[in-house]
Amino acid sequence: MSMPDELLPTAHIEVWSDIACPWCYIGKRRFAEALDAFDDRARVEVTWRSYQLSPDTPAGRRVPEIEALVAMKGMPAEQVRQMFAQVSDTAAAVGIDIDFDTVVSANTFDAHRLSHLAGDRRDAVLEALFRAHFVDGEVVDDRDVLVRIASEAGMDPEWTRAALEGDDPAGEAAADAVAADLLAARELGVQGVPFFVANRAVAVSGAQTPEVFLRFLRRAVDDVTVSV
Repeated sequence: MSMPDELLPTAHIEVWSDIACPWCYIGKRRFAEALDAFDDRARVEVTWRSYQLSPDTPAGRRVPEIEALVAMKGMPAEQVRQMFAQVSDTAAAVGIDIDFDTVVSANTFDAHRLSHLAGDRRDAVLEALFRAHFVDGEVVDDRDVLVRIASEAGMDPEWTRAALEGDDPAGEAAADAVAADLLAARELGVQGVPFFVANRAVAVSGAQTPEVFLRFLRRAVDDVTVSV
């Protein structure tokens, strides 16, 4: 006799990503497509983890992303533009209209804090943060922008501002949660994002195709089933 679905074990998928990473945005869309198509979707629990590709980026600097990358990597501006054009083409295939000419370099720590503060609205807030950064050209280390994104997602704007500005204990807890995610990434040896880990045992790195993610999900669920 087979076990009812509600009694079967759940696979836990953790995803490390950064708001300032276009491949994380693309990977999020592709992973969502795979989840929607996965037969055992009800047996998958997804937790989004914070990661910072450039933690030393000064908040409030408001430098165009192209200029920031030229300075960081020492690459010619034209080479950076060609690289961005390829990313934009890939993003367009999953319905994302990235305009790198309007993207502003930002420190993403507060954006990650907001995602932790969002609770069960986290997926919607993450999607809004990605869109704000890559599509709308907004500055995602500007707290006014973050409070507006929170409000549009149904969060209380006054509470959100208080948390981000240190006037509510939830803000400190969210900062601790971001720090814990960053530490866990180091302990796991994460070198780049997006990074997907199933049951802290099997990992997939990068914005893989939905087909690869489907195989990853199948492996994750099968592994927890065998372990029972």
